[in-house]
Amino acid sequence: MTDWINNMKRMLIYNAERDFYAKFYPEVLEDESILNLRLLKRSDIDQLIKIEQQVYGFPWSAQTFKDCMKIGYSCWVMEKLGDIVAYGIVSIAAGEAHVMNLCVDPKHQRKGYGRKVMKQLISVALEERCRLILLEVRPSNQNAIALYHGMGFNEIGRRKDYYPAEKGREDALLLAMDLITEESEEEEYFASS
Repeated sequence: MTDWINNMKRMLIYNAERDFYAKFYPEVLEDESILNLRLLKRSDIDQLIKIEQQVYGFPWSAQTFKDCMKIGYSCWVMEKLGDIVAYGIVSIAAGEAHVMNLCVDPKHQRKGYGRKVMKQLISVALEERCRLILLEVRPSNQNAIALYHGMGFNEIGRRKDYYPAEKGREDALLLAMDLITEESEEEEYFASS
């Protein structure tokens, strides 16, 4: 019943701010200064589910997002005038960061929002002193692969039958990027001496 009530609220809530700018100042809607990157709240999950369902053939469930928050993964959303346009989740363990999900609303793709959220996930990993950040991506997701390669990720392997697919399973490319190298550790050591 609570889910139904929350869905009805979302459908009925009028975003006057967004509609005002769309009508009178449409150029402001493209202004990146109105983007807000913040931690995910439980109340955001309904919006994430809608985006997941538009982007993925096998979307995450609300429970998966709740579990990520409960476990303590670093969960971020990027919003624009109150609407979530992108989000990302990264887990941190044993000196490694693992990007669990990075997604951009289809209406807002190809605007650099995925890159901005990924930079935040990398920043979190660096703050936690991770040596490596890794992720899986479908080989069929060429736009995501181009983004990751452009940010410095390299293919280090393949996970066979990792993803569910229309006709069985699909492999995942395993991509990684070194965050802390021996050179950067030496520089940090000498800078603190």
